[in-house]
Amino acid sequence: MYYLGLDIGSSSIKAALVEIATGKSIGVVQEPKEEMSMFAQKNGWAEQKPNDWWQHICTAITSLKKQYNVSRTQIKGIGISYQMHGLVLVDKEGNPLRKSIIWCDSRAVEIGNKAFQSIGEDTCSESLLNSPANFTASKLKWVKDNEPEVYENIYKFMLPGDYIAYKFSNTINTTISGLSEGIFWDFKKDEVADFLLEHYGIDKSLVPDIVETFGVQSVVDEKGEEASGIAAGTPIYYRAGDQPNNALSLNVFNPGEVAATGGTSGVVYAVTDSLSVKESARVNNFAHVNYKKGAAARIGKLLCINGAGIQYRWLLNNLAVSSYEEMNNLATDISVGSDGVCLIPFGNGAERMLNNKEIGTRLVNINLNNHHKGHVCRAALEGIAFSFVYGMEILKSDGIKTKVIRAGNDNLFRSEIFANTVATLIEQEIEIYNTTGAIGAARAAHLHKGDFETFGKAIIDNDHVMTFMPFKDKEPYLKAYNNWKKELELILNK
Repeated sequence: MYYLGLDIGSSSIKAALVEIATGKSIGVVQEPKEEMSMFAQKNGWAEQKPNDWWQHICTAITSLKKQYNVSRTQIKGIGISYQMHGLVLVDKEGNPLRKSIIWCDSRAVEIGNKAFQSIGEDTCSESLLNSPANFTASKLKWVKDNEPEVYENIYKFMLPGDYIAYKFSNTINTTISGLSEGIFWDFKKDEVADFLLEHYGIDKSLVPDIVETFGVQSVVDEKGEEASGIAAGTPIYYRAGDQPNNALSLNVFNPGEVAATGGTSGVVYAVTDSLSVKESARVNNFAHVNYKKGAAARIGKLLCINGAGIQYRWLLNNLAVSSYEEMNNLATDISVGSDGVCLIPFGNGAERMLNNKEIGTRLVNINLNNHHKGHVCRAALEGIAFSFVYGMEILKSDGIKTKVIRAGNDNLFRSEIFANTVATLIEQEIEIYNTTGAIGAARAAHLHKGDFETFGKAIIDNDHVMTFMPFKDKEPYLKAYNNWKKELELILNK
């Protein structure tokens, strides 16, 4: 018997099967094979059709069942992970009224900034734990202001995962964690943020019913079975945004536990039990998957680094090299600190952790007689690692006391230079796990039983790859980091 996990990204859908008895991953498929398209009517806009997600999910389920010879009745529950901060609007028949405004769409930035000023920074920090910024609530306000004919016909707003659960079950609901990622949750009162809805002039009736993150949220109905091939009556047990779900996939639930991701962009996601925020302009704060009303808080502090893996990929595409392995080998021949060469990797748009400054990528201290592409490769890995450490320092100033760091076995963390640099500078072990969001979502379906200990054991038993230990001699790394930080601060203080 199996659980099905779905991970709804903006580039593809991934579907995974895990064995219920052991938590072992059976297989993962991806749809479409190429990246999903985005619609950008104007610069800074990004939209997708919600029913495209659904069609790719149905195709992925068909492929998964066929490839692993699994029948619909052998799938006993569903877990859903989804791209955060998206906005889906439906009418009374449940039909989308427009394309989804997805996470990377920036049209509502000014709306959120004005609300932050009007409502007050202290109120937003104490109640929302964030600025309204460019999140789902601000996107809904944009629709109200710019597409009144659409707004008038809204029955409910949803996040992407809510919509997929609805397509399976014909039931519309959401979670506290989901509402918090849209900045609809008042942590001070532990209820929907009425004051923000009133400020934006949004009718509270548009908010879906709230269900627990773990539990029977809804069940597949006959229409859902016909489209998806999952048996009617199959429960949807779990739903969460991609970054909280990535943390769950790495067994990160408790204060001091940190999940790190080193893909195209980098993410550091740290769990805390404190509602105090000092860095609401640079760090996002959401209800983690195990947040419960009336219980000790479980807040996920999310720090994003746009200029991470994309920087290393740019070098792969533009240096005379054939692979990441070759780049890593070139870098290994260079000593810590890259002989003074520094690479500032922030060339992928404005960096929230740098107060939304767009400073680009900078390569400094190159000596044309002595330095070569090996120095550049090492400086790139170190520069990206230093940006993670810089982010960890921001989280530390925001009250995070790190006990353990867990990371996926993705591009950056496959590099010993990168992982050893981070581990040594923050003086923490980094545990590496070979898992994905879809596998995590499938396993999370089992948490409706509340057995977090067994859940964590399945991850350790099935997925642990290795652990990077901090080096005892921190001095050369600290010297290199301070040199890098000095170069960064020269740019920031211009």
